[in-house]
Amino acid sequence: MLKDLLEGLDYKLLQGNLDQDISHICYDSRLVQSGDMFVCLCGLKDDGHCFIEQAIRQGAKVIMIEKMVPCQEGVTYIKVENTRYALAILSCAFFHYPSHQMTVIGITGTKGKTTVAYMIRSILKKANKKVGMIGTTGTYIHDKHYPTHNTTPESYDIQCMMNKMIEAHCEYCVMEVSSQGLMLDRVTGIDFDYGIFTNLSEDHIGEGEHHSFEEYMNCKKKLFQMCKIGLFNQDDPYYLDIIQNIDCQIKTYSLYHHSDIKAKNIQPLFSSQLAISFQTQGSINTMIECGIPGYFNVYNALAAIFVCQDLDIPLCFIQGALQSICIPGRLQRVAKNAPYYIMIDYAHNAYAYENLFQMLHDYHPHHIYCIYGAGGHRDKHRRYEVGKIVAKHHGISIVTADNPRGENILDICQDIIKGIKEYDGKYVVIEDRKEAIYYALSHAKKGDFVLCLGKGHEDYQIIGKERLPFSERKIIEEYFK
Repeated sequence: MLKDLLEGLDYKLLQGNLDQDISHICYDSRLVQSGDMFVCLCGLKDDGHCFIEQAIRQGAKVIMIEKMVPCQEGVTYIKVENTRYALAILSCAFFHYPSHQMTVIGITGTKGKTTVAYMIRSILKKANKKVGMIGTTGTYIHDKHYPTHNTTPESYDIQCMMNKMIEAHCEYCVMEVSSQGLMLDRVTGIDFDYGIFTNLSEDHIGEGEHHSFEEYMNCKKKLFQMCKIGLFNQDDPYYLDIIQNIDCQIKTYSLYHHSDIKAKNIQPLFSSQLAISFQTQGSINTMIECGIPGYFNVYNALAAIFVCQDLDIPLCFIQGALQSICIPGRLQRVAKNAPYYIMIDYAHNAYAYENLFQMLHDYHPHHIYCIYGAGGHRDKHRRYEVGKIVAKHHGISIVTADNPRGENILDICQDIIKGIKEYDGKYVVIEDRKEAIYYALSHAKKGDFVLCLGKGHEDYQIIGKERLPFSERKIIEEYFK
């Protein structure tokens, strides 16, 4: 009943009847069907209030608004202060609060969300637990994949997927929680058992994202007002800011401080693949070998280990899952038969580039060929920074397209080259990303590394307004065929 769904909201009934059932809740007027409620969301480009007539023509019988509009006869109108918040609360009630029926683990931070989520999911699966995951690479319910367009989807879509997890008897839901998702109330109403903070650096600040770093950080903090146990990277310079004025139980992980779980004796490994080993101490004392390298992945593994041991997952499953871990587009090795080492990674800002190059120096590459670009209509300073870091670490830059959107590719490349020239770095500009990849593969020799950076798991290119199929993994495989 509609009035039951509205119990958690302050609202004003402008017209109509609350003693009725609704079929679905929609925020996209194109998807409205007979008997649905249409919630008008205000976005950066579109305003749902402009599509009320279309929704009614398609059968909407309840309209929720935050701006005053003319009321059509025979339709119920409900006004709230914030329709995004209302959509989240309505969606929780509509799907009978699925987060109350699972252990929900949320991960936030600038980098590492996807990796930590995959690590936790892999450990739980290794222990034969039924688990769902929502994040950058889509939604997984057991091994079934559902594509999504945002790291943290809209609240109705999250609740719908969590309900599917309940129907599939999932015991756990692992979720990447983006700052945008927190800012736009996409996770409002979710009962998080654990919240994980990975790290914080300047990112997602600018047009269409966050107005300032302070706003960005404050959005991240919201997760820790919503969870029971918060797990924090104690080595991050913003750790003390993040834990200030939060209500959850605080747990920590670290490489350098006394914490609830700590790593020591860290050693890079290089056999058939790049890996890293370390010893944990604190809540669990054991040796771990992680199948993806880098000190930053030691942090990610510590977060996954702590949560899973707190959930009473046996140590053998934790060790086994981490040793064999493989994450799409995150230091993912491809074309293993090649005479040199090829990796695809999602790195697209200065923090990620710096971590990546510091990690690679442990493996003493002869040359590092880097195929990368920068997203169109995004922070221009980021372009300069990534170019500078590649040159500083003596990487050979093949500067190319990376989701240029409506910007000219060569203009984006010139912004990157300004950074490369700071360290007099070697570079070539090849607009077509496939040709850029072929260039690197044809020039690399034994002992070299080839890095495809920025796209990661993505299987598309956004050029203009078109989303075109583009898989780096397939392109590399085709080259060696």
